[in-house]
Amino acid sequence: MTDDIFIGGGGEGYGTQQYLSLKYANRHGLIAGATGTGKTVTLQILAEGFSAAGVPVFLSDVKGDLSGLAKSGTETHKLHGAFTGRAETIGFSDYAYGAFPVTFWDIFGEQGHPVRTTVSEMGPLLLARLLDLSEAQEGILNIAFRLADEEGLPLLDLKDLQSLLVWIGENSKQLSLRYGNVSTASIGAIQRRLLVLENQGGAGLFGEPALALSDIMRTAADGRGQINILASDKLMGSPGLYATFLLWLLSELFEELPEVGDPDKPKLVFFFDEAHLLFDDAPKALVDKVEQVARLIRSKGVGVYFITQNPADVPEDILGQLGNRIQHALRAFTAKDRKELRLAAQTYRENPAFDTEAAIREVGVGEAVTSMLQKKGVPGIVERTLIRPPSSQLGPITAAERQALMATSEMGMRYDKPVDRQSAFEILQARAEKAAAEAAVAEEAAEEASAAEREFNAGRRYSGGRVARSTSRRSQRAPDSLGSAVATAVLKELKGTTGRRIVRGILGGLFKGR
Repeated sequence: MTDDIFIGGGGEGYGTQQYLSLKYANRHGLIAGATGTGKTVTLQILAEGFSAAGVPVFLSDVKGDLSGLAKSGTETHKLHGAFTGRAETIGFSDYAYGAFPVTFWDIFGEQGHPVRTTVSEMGPLLLARLLDLSEAQEGILNIAFRLADEEGLPLLDLKDLQSLLVWIGENSKQLSLRYGNVSTASIGAIQRRLLVLENQGGAGLFGEPALALSDIMRTAADGRGQINILASDKLMGSPGLYATFLLWLLSELFEELPEVGDPDKPKLVFFFDEAHLLFDDAPKALVDKVEQVARLIRSKGVGVYFITQNPADVPEDILGQLGNRIQHALRAFTAKDRKELRLAAQTYRENPAFDTEAAIREVGVGEAVTSMLQKKGVPGIVERTLIRPPSSQLGPITAAERQALMATSEMGMRYDKPVDRQSAFEILQARAEKAAAEAAVAEEAAEEASAAEREFNAGRRYSGGRVARSTSRRSQRAPDSLGSAVATAVLKELKGTTGRRIVRGILGGLFKGR
């Protein structure tokens, strides 16, 4: 175990060796650069360094390349000569190939163990962001969560929320007196958004067993930190789902982990790739929440590293909290690009040996402009750095190799099989069936009473063995027949209730008898 992570060094025309101090690794960081400049390899070598130091890592694999962390690099690789040459140039004398302990996760359960949360744990703010709801629709979502808490209705998966929204729609008039206007049109809009989320595969995110934070903060038997890789290549097809899930995970870490002050090394390092997706069109309340988490989560021992193409993708208040920076090349093809390049260069502590703005524009693939926090958290002078080569395989492992690793993981027994325990959907369904049964009994009793009354009236109309055949009898039986037909129709409708159609019941609300 070491006190720092070797990032890279210099050759002729480059600066001194650069290290990321573990003591300041929870002060967060930034990896930026245009497409194809080497951000993924930088992420890979940082994950290796943290794992070797006994620090668990959680990262998203957007391109599918990072699965190579689970397999050792080899001398037969086409870049073996380049790797060993780079290691010699930067003075990386301890360079050797090796694999790292990896756990694969996947919201869709295809390329990793399923990772789930519950609707309640997600909360109305993040769920509204995920569904892109309007202010009025978000208000109704908050009403649903309040009712779920008050009535003891666990919201675990999407069908729980959908069932509760149906009940709210059927009782909108009564609820409007207590919570304000409850528009059935807004409820319908939320239901349509939930349907779209289901069609995108997002329903798999909600359910049980929910992810336990302790399972992403494990260390291997040899003391190295577990590297948790979230398969995100398919997930990127739903960028809102991707960003919301990772933000939820950050929020859970922030809320559940205890304060640890300034530890000698982080308890967990979290890498957020394609970070711009978190902030694109995000409401101010959400950006403020991210800023709060980024500012305070370091005291929980968690380091957050944003990976993006341009530092301008990250809001300024959050960017100012990212002390450790690795800036790959930025391209300046337009006036806006040149302005952003200039602003990026101004955020570094100047080095009199070179022009930072020119260096950011000119560094090649596998090179970067770096600045790491030094003693007392002071930003280091910016340096041009050759990034060290990875020890694990560069590029993805095969599907068969991935499945073999998943088959031997203890997380499979814990998360692969879903659990569907009693929750809001089942409770509301049971209450609907009870209401329907009570209505059927009441209708049957009414039918018996009506039949008895008709028999009694018929007996009174007999006079000396003669039946009084007046028009009054015909006029009396007509309403009876009509009432019987209506009651029969209602009973048939109630008996035809399915698990996905919650009805109120004519003898009381669904919350009766709680």
